[in-house]
Amino acid sequence: MGLRLEDKWLWDFWLARDGADYHIFYLQAPRSLGREELRHWNASVGHAVSQDLRTWEVLPDALHPGAHGSWDDLSIWTGSVIRHESLWYLFYTSLSRSEEGRIQRTGLATSTDLVTWERHPDNPLIQASPEWYEVIGTPDAREQAWRDPWVWRHPWTGDFHAYITARASYGPPDGRGVIAHARSADLLRWEVLPPVTEPGFFYSLEVPQLVDIRGRSYLLFCAPAAWHSALRRQQTGLEPVTGTHYLVADDPLGPFRYSTHEFLAGDPVGLRYAGKLVEGPDGEWCFLALRNFAPDGSYVGDLIDPVPVEVDANGDLRLGPH
Repeated sequence: MGLRLEDKWLWDFWLARDGADYHIFYLQAPRSLGREELRHWNASVGHAVSQDLRTWEVLPDALHPGAHGSWDDLSIWTGSVIRHESLWYLFYTSLSRSEEGRIQRTGLATSTDLVTWERHPDNPLIQASPEWYEVIGTPDAREQAWRDPWVWRHPWTGDFHAYITARASYGPPDGRGVIAHARSADLLRWEVLPPVTEPGFFYSLEVPQLVDIRGRSYLLFCAPAAWHSALRRQQTGLEPVTGTHYLVADDPLGPFRYSTHEFLAGDPVGLRYAGKLVEGPDGEWCFLALRNFAPDGSYVGDLIDPVPVEVDANGDLRLGPH
């Protein structure tokens, strides 16, 4: 069944669980735009809820671009939601019209009920540091990549961390993609740290997600086929695919490594994208993803039903029957 909006495309998404309810937040843009590539510059955040990850009730939109002249007045991009004490924190990416969308930053909105959201007055809260990351003005930089914040709380220390799509300030231009790192004690004041992955294999590593399964940390990310670097193609001998990949570590702060170079879900067309691992209502892990392109290359823009996830003896992930 999945989630499909008749009048809007949806794509990147993230979830928050509140009791038996799964709240999904997703990027959306009008299908009336006609050309799917225009959706990125016309994105807002939609919201729906489900108890089985299959049947969804659409709720009021969560976020739209800010007022003209604000830091987030062009488009809202991917984020994540975390609960701390009695408040929900939604971290999101945004772009401004004055910069023609070339600089990405991380902001915050909060809510008591997951429905009504209020922007933080000190936005944006997290920005790229040129000490470690490519910024506008770095040679070969087309944009200042700093998007898709995945915010989580360390299970042992209690401090908060953000994993963010960024590009290192060094390395070959086609392989500078890294997962950036920032740390906070209170979700409001952030210290930007070096990346938790090494550059080399991808132009960018999009839509990160960190999950713990059986004591092992899995760091998911996505990349289209065009973003596989020459070094990756040379070292792995694999044909580039579009989809969801992952790294593994014994600690949520890394070091992260590739246990396999095969994507968890990938193909030349890009049938599925922006995948997430979700613990279902039965306690079993499953895979959700954007239904991205159809086999004929036309854009779809809706959400698939959950697919079972298996963990083999080596700790590698596999998708089950679907």
